[in-house]
Amino acid sequence: MKLATYRNGTRDGQLMVVSRDLTKAVAIPAIASCMQELVDNWDELAPKADAVYQSLNQGDVEGSVTFEQHLCESPLPRAYQWADGSAYVNHVELVRKARGAEMPPSFWEDPLMYQGGSDDFLAPHDDIEMASNEWGIDFEGEIAIITDDVPMGVQAQDAEQHIKLLMLVNDVSLRGLIPGELGKGFGFFQSKPSSAFSPVAVTPDELGDAWKDSKVHLPLLSNYNGKPFGKPNAGEDMTFNFAQLVAHAAKTRHLGAGAIIGSGTVSNKQGTEHGTAIAEGGVGYSCIAEVRMIETIRDGQPTTKFMDFGDTIHLEMKNADGESIFGAIDQKVVQYTGPQ
Repeated sequence: MKLATYRNGTRDGQLMVVSRDLTKAVAIPAIASCMQELVDNWDELAPKADAVYQSLNQGDVEGSVTFEQHLCESPLPRAYQWADGSAYVNHVELVRKARGAEMPPSFWEDPLMYQGGSDDFLAPHDDIEMASNEWGIDFEGEIAIITDDVPMGVQAQDAEQHIKLLMLVNDVSLRGLIPGELGKGFGFFQSKPSSAFSPVAVTPDELGDAWKDSKVHLPLLSNYNGKPFGKPNAGEDMTFNFAQLVAHAAKTRHLGAGAIIGSGTVSNKQGTEHGTAIAEGGVGYSCIAEVRMIETIRDGQPTTKFMDFGDTIHLEMKNADGESIFGAIDQKVVQYTGPQ
């Protein structure tokens, strides 16, 4: 099943069922008015929504419209929980190597995770508004899952059953603000502004054989300023799968329905020590920071700049037939001019 949220003037938007080929959509207010209502009552309402989905795939249903990605909010425009992991330890290792720090062995056994702001997600085609282009603006291509209610202490082998939907993420990061915040020993806040999620969220069965071992075994495609930047396979080099991330998040607390958990930046080691750009025959990267890390390791200093006003980022994932699964995150960085 594929689902989206259309803007409708309310905070939580209008839940839409979207056809598999992303051409048609239909509201289902008699079943659920918004995504949170659906995940709150997943066992009861999801089968009803799926029946509409099957009919939509077979032909037009009453009230169906042409699906327009630019009308979408993030699938959950706001959420009770947004916890982002760092499941690709290659990415973490690069960060530390670039500053000459060794990586503790525990990082291979216990995932990193931070609690992000979830009250104000960006829509997938919204501009990324920033007051300054000197904050080290970066995109981070990731995958995220949405859960139903998860009991505290759930084990990884039981956690996959709580993964109800998947989507893509642009976890916007302000690299220039991160060191100061982490130096305080209290984690991210200003350095992690609003994230954007793909127009469409999908149930795991929509991925077919690409969903295996609680991982998505497909390339995450990023185009930066209209040029290919990354195509790492999200199923490779993922040290901690989504079931393990859910179990980690639920170790000391219950997770409420609609909790979002991110994978962290998708990153492949590519058979070399550091990774290779697409132009050099590799699979590239899912953030600018990795390029700068590799430049620092190889050359002593980075030369690639972070994002500037006017720069664009396009994130998408396609199936084996080249068809878009989640729709596209398509954003431009613009200057924030303050409250109007």
